[in-house]
Amino acid sequence: MLKLKRYLKPYLALLLGAVVLLFGQAMLELTLPNYMSDIVNVGLQQGGITYSAPEAIDANSMAMMQMFMSEEDKAAVNGVYVQLSDGEQLSQLQETYPNLKAGDYTLAGSRDEGADSAFSRASYAMVQVIEQMSKQLPAQETAEENSSEVSKEMISQIAMALQQPQMQEMVQKAISDAAVTPESLISQTGPVMVKSIYQTLGADTDAIQTNYILKDGAKMIGLAVLLTVCAIGAGFCLARMGAGVGRDLRRDVFTKVTYFNNSEMDQFSTASLITRSTNDITQVQNFLSMGLRMMCFAPIMGIGGLIMGLSKSVSLAWILALALIIMLGLIMTLFSVALPKFKKMQSLVDRLNLVSREELSGIMVIRAFANQNFIQKRFDSANKDLTSNTLFVNRAMATMMPIMTFVMNGISLLIVWFGGKQIEQSSLQVGDMMAFIQYAMHVIMSFLFISMMFIMVPRASVSAERINDILTTENKVADPKQPKHLRKEVQGLVEFKDVSFHYDGADADVLENISFTAKPGETTAFIGSTGSGKSTLINLIPRFYDVTKGSITIDGVDVRDIPQQELRDKIGYVPQKGLLFSGTIESNLRYGDENASRETLEKSAEVAQATEFISELEKGFNTEISQGGTNVSGGQRQRLSIARALVKKAPIYIFDDTFSALDFKTDAKLRKALKTYTKNASVFIVAQRVSTIMQAEQIVVLDEGRIVGIGKHEELLKNCKTYREIAESQLSKEELA
Repeated sequence: MLKLKRYLKPYLALLLGAVVLLFGQAMLELTLPNYMSDIVNVGLQQGGITYSAPEAIDANSMAMMQMFMSEEDKAAVNGVYVQLSDGEQLSQLQETYPNLKAGDYTLAGSRDEGADSAFSRASYAMVQVIEQMSKQLPAQETAEENSSEVSKEMISQIAMALQQPQMQEMVQKAISDAAVTPESLISQTGPVMVKSIYQTLGADTDAIQTNYILKDGAKMIGLAVLLTVCAIGAGFCLARMGAGVGRDLRRDVFTKVTYFNNSEMDQFSTASLITRSTNDITQVQNFLSMGLRMMCFAPIMGIGGLIMGLSKSVSLAWILALALIIMLGLIMTLFSVALPKFKKMQSLVDRLNLVSREELSGIMVIRAFANQNFIQKRFDSANKDLTSNTLFVNRAMATMMPIMTFVMNGISLLIVWFGGKQIEQSSLQVGDMMAFIQYAMHVIMSFLFISMMFIMVPRASVSAERINDILTTENKVADPKQPKHLRKEVQGLVEFKDVSFHYDGADADVLENISFTAKPGETTAFIGSTGSGKSTLINLIPRFYDVTKGSITIDGVDVRDIPQQELRDKIGYVPQKGLLFSGTIESNLRYGDENASRETLEKSAEVAQATEFISELEKGFNTEISQGGTNVSGGQRQRLSIARALVKKAPIYIFDDTFSALDFKTDAKLRKALKTYTKNASVFIVAQRVSTIMQAEQIVVLDEGRIVGIGKHEELLKNCKTYREIAESQLSKEELA
């Protein structure tokens, strides 16, 4: 993947925005369980009261609470509370606390942490004393009273009991115990006592509780909305980036392949190039759109969930450790089993595409030989290989979800079991346990995302490697660093000087010591047995391959020194297989020169002997041509290919066995018209029929890559045994005479 990182540069802003939004989404998701914990702990258990020092307190309750305070705590409380007298302040407070009266107390200013801690310890000490006293009260009384809900009658009863000398020792012990008890254990007792005090003052504690729950609920809704916005925004940024990178890759891959020469095309099969341009780029795009999201989101959620979970309860950390060990073992097992299959996936897709393409392009041959069963078995074999590989991977992934569900439910059960015991011991609150479960689920889900990354990343990485192979393939036929240019008016004098050529990796030369000169206005023809190197030789002129020895010049300039665009612009080329593009007849002819006049199109078609069948078509030049020209005959396709090259009006024309699909009459008429049309151009013709090249000014006879004869028809009949054998096998004695 890193080899394609340059394609991310234009989208760095989107990537950065997505990372920021994902970070925000993760932080918001990690914050929500805290609010849930507060609603349970504070809203439900503490009645919505978050502090231990009441805003207002009656004199009896203040005296009672101070009985359970140390001297230091008493001083802290006395420093922040003032006694009320009749006046405006009392009237305002009575709106909230109707039973408040002169002589009661209220906070003098802002809330003080010292006072909160003092009331927490005092409340805890009182509860401890109440629990001790409840054991001494009759059963029917203890059943009616709750140790954490202290009524007015209970306070009076405690006050009377404390007058007894034997109770003083119990109170002092409770005060001492509260002083050394951790804040986390006593923090919940204070607000419960405050609620009892407010009830004594006639305050609406139900409204306080409802307001707190609604307030925190509104915050959770707001966070959920923000979380959704962040998730949508991150998804948009990454989808935009993935689509953009996919578009850029398809553009560059297509452009690169467009400039591939025969040497580069030999390295990749057509099916593989199609797969790399479509399926492989889609894999990379999917990774950037979805995989990158999980790659950024999962670590934040995993680490954040771990930290937040530990902040709720360190004693339950072993459960998280157990979950991590199970998940790591599962992921490593899946990684070792499924990864090789994922790496193999793309090559199997290549194979299936190759078989499919061969079947579709060779359907006529398959039908002609009645070999449908053979090709179907071949397709089935490739299809089964891909299917079995895909099924194995999908089954491996399918096992993840039930195992994950089992692990998540098992972890939840362990947390509830051991957390419940801690709640019983007052060392953990219910809300904190619920939040811990949520954070544990976040940690487990983050590992699920990571396991998916182990699947997506290798496949995307393999695809990226395959794409990069195309992008980094250097054209063996490259433009010169210091190009030389042809004259504005190119004559078309082509000279081969001791040219030899061999294909990459081949031991022997295909062409050896080829030398001849083709002059403007003349036709140079090539003939020889199959495999003698005729097509290879003429493919060296437009630099489909570069010579390995010697040189080819046009008007004295080596073709290797001429920019390819400029060189090929001067050549009208007609390949062995006439290929037409989807569109119309006119659009195909304009492929030679998009600015050609209508007159030029008609003249080229006339010379190519295509006018007759074009005129018979209902739409003429506007007749639709299907992909590959399959809706016209082979001869018509060949003639349109010739007309396309003639539209170019080039100084050099190459016809690579392009007359083989024509009947003798059409062949003769075409060559006659072609002679006039190309009177100032150099014409190269590769042919199998002697009758096609008999009138050529120069015939080059090839045998096993060497020139065994060169001259005109009559000369070669006398001087070249190979040519004479070819001619005698095709022509009668009268035609040879």
